[in-house]
Amino acid sequence: MSMALAAEDLCLTPSALSKQITKLEESLGVRLLVRGHRSIAFTKEGAELYEAANSALQQVQDAVGRILPGVTGKPVTITASIGVTALWLLPRLGRLQADHPDIDVRVAANNAVLDVRAEDIDLSIRYSPEDAVPGTAIRLFGETVAPVASPLLRVRPILTPDDLAGHTLLELDGSRRPWLQWAGWMAGAGWEFTRKPKSVLRFNQYDFVIQAAMAGQGIALGRLELLGPIMKAGQLQAVSTPVVTQPCDHAYWLVMAEKVPRRSVVRIADWIEAQARLA
Repeated sequence: MSMALAAEDLCLTPSALSKQITKLEESLGVRLLVRGHRSIAFTKEGAELYEAANSALQQVQDAVGRILPGVTGKPVTITASIGVTALWLLPRLGRLQADHPDIDVRVAANNAVLDVRAEDIDLSIRYSPEDAVPGTAIRLFGETVAPVASPLLRVRPILTPDDLAGHTLLELDGSRRPWLQWAGWMAGAGWEFTRKPKSVLRFNQYDFVIQAAMAGQGIALGRLELLGPIMKAGQLQAVSTPVVTQPCDHAYWLVMAEKVPRRSVVRIADWIEAQARLA
């Protein structure tokens, strides 16, 4: 969506490129781009032609990669929130490289929903309701939340609200998901505070909450599907009987940016889906 960058890639001036696009529009008899003051966007016809051209070029790129030994194809770019990237994706990257050594992977961690075209994104892992993702999205897993702590703390089982007294609670600050904060989780579990905890430590990133829990600094609300490798390694353990699933219409989804993705993207998507089933 940048005429200047596109012209630079093609070793043309922006004016020359603009004239070529205008000739293409005249030849087809339709407008392909909506031109703003400092922006451009596809028309319906432009988007349709882009999808077809992009798919064809990706097939050519894949073919070249197969024909020429040692030629590295375009990296597969995956985006996810910072927490999902740090806790679920990064621990699995070694296995991903071992299973697909011929595919370069780029990870773009960001809590904002990125513009897939502007950021050259291939795959997105999103936590959202089903009606907010495309129909082609792949459901990876839901979300269950339970208190977790380092074995170093030797926390006795938390069976009642009173059992939280005397402990430091670790919390994600300012979350729009109330079940990730202690008050919201307690309500979901049918509990309410009867005695104040020792203290509350708040962090602005969820992976910081988990790192603090692993360091023995308190009890955190663990998103169990994301913590599989950490809990299997014995770095954290569930310390409470109540496990709250919130909310039932939300899940983690894998979304492909292109309707017809190149073969390397499909291979990585299949791998991610298989890893989610193992979790």
